[in-house]
Amino acid sequence: MRSAILAVLLTAAALPALADDIFHVEKADWRPVEELQTQLQDRGWTVSNVKEEDGCYEVYGHDESGKRVEIFFDPTTFEEMGSDD
Repeated sequence: MRSAILAVLLTAAALPALADDIFHVEKADWRPVEELQTQLQDRGWTVSNVKEEDGCYEVYGHDESGKRVEIFFDPTTFEEMGSDD
């Protein structure tokens, strides 16, 4: 039982390092943040802030239904990559 718990804890500890590798894109290849903001606003979003986090754009605001969001976007494709929720 101890071995199983230790294995789970070690795996969980390694996940943040794996996430950094997954989202690594050369900064020169990033599309402008203004382009992402415009795309989201065209979808009816209200964008209050965008920051760079873990190799992604992290958008804070409200989606088209008015729901508060904090979502990560790929900086080259603007694909939604998930949230902190």
